[in-house]
Amino acid sequence: MAENQNNQLDDDLWPEVTEDPQASQMDMLYATVFNTPDGLKVLKHLASTTIDQPCWYPGTEPSNGYFREGQNSLIRQINSRIRRAKNV
Repeated sequence: MAENQNNQLDDDLWPEVTEDPQASQMDMLYATVFNTPDGLKVLKHLASTTIDQPCWYPGTEPSNGYFREGQNSLIRQINSRIRRAKNV
């Protein structure tokens, strides 16, 4: 039976703290996908709807801020992976 390739992807998404800051295969994939004209448009749109917006407004539930920070974290992770791939 063939080895489940998804396990490798899962390991790459959640690296151990001791991981070398060098670009991984997954970092290279992110850089490839988002280094196209359409990919850059998508990344800009994601940023404009997440990290460029307030996480919380006075009067709203505090949990909304936690949820929004989770969204922001995904965009930061994408940007971090792209930077690592470009520094190779």
